[in-house]
Amino acid sequence: MSYRLSFDMADQQIELIHAFLEGSYWAKGIPQHLLETAIAHSLCVGAFDEDGDQVGFARVVTDRATMAYLADVFVLPAHRGQGLARRMLEALDAHPDLQGLRRWLLFTRDMQPLYAKLGWSPIPHPERCMEKHDIDLYTRGTA
Repeated sequence: MSYRLSFDMADQQIELIHAFLEGSYWAKGIPQHLLETAIAHSLCVGAFDEDGDQVGFARVVTDRATMAYLADVFVLPAHRGQGLARRMLEALDAHPDLQGLRRWLLFTRDMQPLYAKLGWSPIPHPERCMEKHDIDLYTRGTA
């Protein structure tokens, strides 16, 4: 099967992206209106099958000058194993707006091997990193 990637925001299928992310471990319960805002303020890439259906997604939150935060990377289960996540990440890495960045960050529970193959490494001094994380925000219904 052949796939295409698109950075065009008009191509991104919000309902599909939301359906996947609201059930994910990292964005469980995210309201669609919040996701729409997040996507609107991010640089996004989608993977699409031959029928034009979206099968993968990734987004970057960035100032386009110094740093980027990679988020919401997924490939639908039926399309995994085709190298789509790698292709999306390589396309983001090569995007003209993301050249010359000093730092990229991400959080992942289980995909460290994929990211390591693409040049990512653990934070060398995790004690320097801090977060403010309201893990129940989406499920409390206050978002």
